Formats: sequence, C-alpha cells, structure tokens
Amino acid sequence: MKIAIGMSGGVDSSVSALLLKEKGYEVIGLTLKLSTIENCDLEAQVCCSPQDVKDAKKVASILGIEHYTIDWENLFKQKVIKPFIESYKLALTPNPCSICNREIKTERLARYAVEILGVDKLATGHYIKKSKIKEYELLSRGKDSKKDQSYFLALISREIIPYLEFPLGNFTKEEVREIAEKHKLPVFEKKDSFEICFTLGKSPAEYIEENRFFEVKEGDIIHTSGKKLGKHKGLIHYTIGQRKGIGVSYGKPLYVIDKDFERNLLIVGEKEALLTETVKAKDFNFHLPIEHWEGSLFVQGRYKQKPIKVKDFSFEDGILTVKLEEKAPKFASGQILAVYKDDVLLGGGIIV
Repeated sequence: MKIAIGMSGGVDSSVSALLLKEKGYEVIGLTLKLSTIENCDLEAQVCCSPQDVKDAKKVASILGIEHYTIDWENLFKQKVIKPFIESYKLALTPNPCSICNREIKTERLARYAVEILGVDKLATGHYIKKSKIKEYELLSRGKDSKKDQSYFLALISREIIPYLEFPLGNFTKEEVREIAEKHKLPVFEKKDSFEICFTLGKSPAEYIEENRFFEVKEGDIIHTSGKKLGKHKGLIHYTIGQRKGIGVSYGKPLYVIDKDFERNLLIVGEKEALLTETVKAKDFNFHLPIEHWEGSLFVQGRYKQKPIKVKDFSFEDGILTVKLEEKAPKFASGQILAVYKDDVLLGGGIIV
C-alpha cells in the first residue's frame, strides 16, 4: 500500500511516518509551505514555518522516504486567514484550525494525495482513532485524552474519512516522544504547536490591530439590566464567557454575555445570565446521518471543553438545535459545535 503522510516537521507526524515505514508501507512525505516567514520565535509555539519544512525534510531523509513540499501559501490566505479576519469583523469567535483541516491540511491534502499523486491513503499525526457505526467509517477520540484532536476534524467531509489513517491513535504523547528518541529523530524534544499558526504568537486582537485589517471601534459596555457601565476597546478583544479584563465593575463578578455587532455593544452580566440549556449550529457536517443518532450523545463547543450531555436534538431549516441535560455557559458564536456518541465523532457545525 502506498501512503502519503502529512509531515509538519514536528514529533507527531515524524513518528507517524516512522511507524508506517516499519509496517512495510511505501511512504511519501508531504509538507505544506504556508508561510514565507523565515524565523519564528520558538516560544510562540506555532507551526508551518519554513523551519518546520526543513525539519520535515531532515526526518524524511533519515527515514529514507520520498519527500515533497507543496506551496499552498496563497490558498491558505484565501481559505483560512481571510475567513478568520471576516469572522472577527462580524464580532464572531472563529476556529481557524478546524477550517484549515477541512480546507487545507487534512481534507484538501487527502484529495490531492489520492487524486493527483495516486496514493491509497493520507496519514496524519493526529491523536485520533477510527470507528464504525453501521456502514459508516467514523473518527473517535484517541488513547491519549489529553491530546485528542478529533474536535478539529469535525468539519471534514464524510467521504474523505475512509482515505485517512492515524498511526498515533493508540499511543500517548509520552510514548511518541520515547519512540522518536529511541530512533534518534532530531525532533524528539521539539515543542508542540498549539497557537494559531499565522498570528505568530500574538492574540487574534493583536494580530488584527497590528495589521489594520479593519477599523476596530470602541463602544459601550451594557449590563443586562440596561445600565451603561463604561467603554469597551473593540469587540474583537472579548469572547463569550470571559470574566477577566472586561474593565468595569458592578459589585459582583461580571461575564461577557453577548456581543451586539449591529450596535457595537458589549453585553455583560452575572453568571446566571451566562447559562443556557440550548445551543444551535449552522452548516452542520454529518459524519453519521442524523437518523442514526442514538444513545449517549455529548456536545463540545471548544477544544478541551468537557463534553456536555445532550437531552434532545432536532434539525430544521439547516440548523441543528441541541438541548442540554443541564445548563451550561453560553457557547461562542463562530466556534465549532462537535457532537459525539460517547467517544465517536458524529459531526460538527458552526455555532450561531
């Protein structure tokens, strides 16, 4: 079998390539060039820099596998960075990593590898397992619960899943680093990347303001009672559920309850006003058709969030509405709502 492996230059994809070769597959390394920035502060813990390309080439040479670099920088700007900026302009809180996995790193790369390069499958370094419900191949949480990355693949198309392989699904991060060190891979101590790669360690608000993508306007901070409490420094600086850094006081702890884009208002209130028992998502991407949804279902509204048990759900006019077993803090519009049956990912959509 001929398998392409997306090599980011980190320890996870490097060990994935090693494991595939040890199993006897014909392995081809593919690295995406998404940035022209030559030097990136390692403390920023971002990925996709030219140094990462060099690291991937070095590991491929050590493993004795073919390696190719694909320049998708302009595609990345159009499909990931541009929608990210547009979402913040509308006072949303987007998840660029999920969009990138659909538009660039996982789904598009898999289609490219299979349709253009003629390989059988694309492997990635995600900590994910494969599962099956009825005739549908699905994704599920990996062995290492601390590193599970299935949430970020909630938007990829159902038909691409059979063409994906995840060599690290049954490993922990510690085991992966041990394997890399044992085989003398030079990236065995390389730090994980977890920031938004293209902001280079800056917060989204800092990135947007420094590049002046659009005018960031101050506006009023309004309590849920209607009382004006002060001024906000631009809605891009706040997210739903935020408690610290709001800049006003009211005798009780205040949270960001909502962002009114049309009137440029930041709505704040006590924790009780933040709680909800319903969450909705548009553009829902079903890995498993909804008629097969049953059993213990859970939703996750951001990476690392503890899954929340579902009481009921419905799908009407393109909107998935989920009722929760217990009230939970409001979900941020623009983030990804992922639905699971126990540990199996059923799909995901954009929170509204």
